[in-house]
Amino acid sequence: MSYDRGIAAFNLEMPDIIPHTQYITHDTWLEYVRKKQGKPNAGWAELLDFDYVWSVDGPSWSRGRWTDMGHAIYKADGSDYRLPKTSPFTDLEDIYNLDMEDEYGKIDLDEQTEKYKNWCKNALNQDYVTSGGTYKSVVSFAIAAFGWENLLFAAGNDPERFGEMLNRWTDYLMTFVQAWARTDIEVYHTHDDMVWSEGAVFKPEFYREYVFPNFKKMWDCAKDAGKKILFTSDGDYTEFIDDLTEAGAEGFIFEPLTDLETVVKKYGKTHVIIGNADCRILTFGTKEDVYNEVKRCMDLGRNCPGFFFAVGNHIPPNVPIENAEVCMEAYWEMRKR
Repeated sequence: MSYDRGIAAFNLEMPDIIPHTQYITHDTWLEYVRKKQGKPNAGWAELLDFDYVWSVDGPSWSRGRWTDMGHAIYKADGSDYRLPKTSPFTDLEDIYNLDMEDEYGKIDLDEQTEKYKNWCKNALNQDYVTSGGTYKSVVSFAIAAFGWENLLFAAGNDPERFGEMLNRWTDYLMTFVQAWARTDIEVYHTHDDMVWSEGAVFKPEFYREYVFPNFKKMWDCAKDAGKKILFTSDGDYTEFIDDLTEAGAEGFIFEPLTDLETVVKKYGKTHVIIGNADCRILTFGTKEDVYNEVKRCMDLGRNCPGFFFAVGNHIPPNVPIENAEVCMEAYWEMRKR
């Protein structure tokens, strides 16, 4: 682990070693690596030498109506199975007229700031870069609250009123952004699943009127406090890289669906880029396939000063351990510039 290596990359200073982060839910592999390294209590950051670990927060699931952001079942024993949650929103007017404070509670800025400052006392005392940020940011909020069917129905039926509702949500969310801005975090991380695997959910004009201006509002607040702005979305957001940059994003995390080569060509010298080895290749490919996939990413990112290697999406429990090990061995082999 190396905070110095991570922050150098965030500052576009091109460390001698390509830094590293991952998102892993593979308990069997964790025990394998602990045993292999003789570190029975170590976490992933220590075991795999992370230089960045991200953390985000936002409104609690415990108050107000929420649906479900979706869920993939991938554990061999099926223990992660759950039935889809039915949306509690049954009327379009209920969506368009949603009162955020009434539904999800008024957030006190000073109390939220104190919560984040207490979190920072431990989280920022690590040998890697740690971020704060928000999870259910704009479109992800609508997915989580209404579910996909109601989201699409409401947005398609009256995009203007739906967009105005997203504006009100962003106004509500600003208290969380302002609280993070008062802390010592160096990186503000926005998660928003604003697209899906085939790209845009809405017309591009809708994003440019109701999504990106709301990102800019949040990011201006964090940037004014000296924070670096990092953006994450599932799906393919290649077509919106320029819009996100214009709104203020200074770094990108993305799945294999967003085109790494395009991002590198456009912003490889000016932005942080984290990704984007294909988790499907780790799951279903041969060892040679995995090695070549790591090489693809490392070759593209090698000359980018803010590049971090990571597997796009995450490494789930159905990835064969031997493939996960090949992935990490390939990274160790190729990481020195």
